[in-house]
Parts: sequence; C-alpha cells; structure tokens
Amino acid sequence: MYVKRFSECKEIPAGDHTRLRELLHPDRDPIEARYSLAIARLGPGEKSLAHRLKQSEVYYIIKGQGMMHVGRESARVKAGDAVYIPPDVVQRLENTGREVLEFACIVDPAWQPEGEEVFGSG
Repeated sequence: MYVKRFSECKEIPAGDHTRLRELLHPDRDPIEARYSLAIARLGPGEKSLAHRLKQSEVYYIIKGQGMMHVGRESARVKAGDAVYIPPDVVQRLENTGREVLEFACIVDPAWQPEGEEVFGSG
C-alpha cells in the first residue's frame, strides 16, 4: 500500500492556469500504474487556458460548478459529475460559481509535459 496525503502535496501553477497538486504519478511515486492523478482548482470567475493532451483525461468535479468545453461541445458541470476528454481534443474549464471549483484530473497514460499543448498566455 502507498498513501500520499493531499495536504503534503505542494500546490503548483499549471500551464493552463489552474492550481494543481499532483497526488500520484508513476514517474515520481513508487506505484505501478499507467495513469496520473492530480487535484486542480479554479477560483470564482477563473478559467483554464485552452489546452490539449495527447492522452485521454477524466475530470471528476469534487466541489463547485462550471462550464466545460471539449472540442465543439460545452456542458455545465457540478460536484459529482465526471467528464471524459478524448486525446488530442482542445479543452478548457470555467468556474461559473461563487466558490472554488475543485476537480480530480486522471490522465491515462500518465501526464507528461511533452504531451500537453497550451494555447494563449492569459
């Protein structure tokens, strides 16, 4: 068993302008997994930059609400929703609520910097 505490993970600014804490990554943790797991946050009124990954990704909304944009589709999302994002599709998320939007990001295979392309600068 391997346990990693969220409170012990350093929050970092991600390239898409979310605030991120990486919980599990097979390159940095003693685990045998294909995927990586991180928790991301966007404050009220904040938006992630449009970006795409070479890998598939799942967002699981933990807290808050927002508008998810994947390719040409958009949908309102809230706590308890899961969103599948196919590889190589542009995505972005807006916090449309009054509280922090918190969501889990599961990337398979595990996230790698060379597998992400971010559009825009702010």
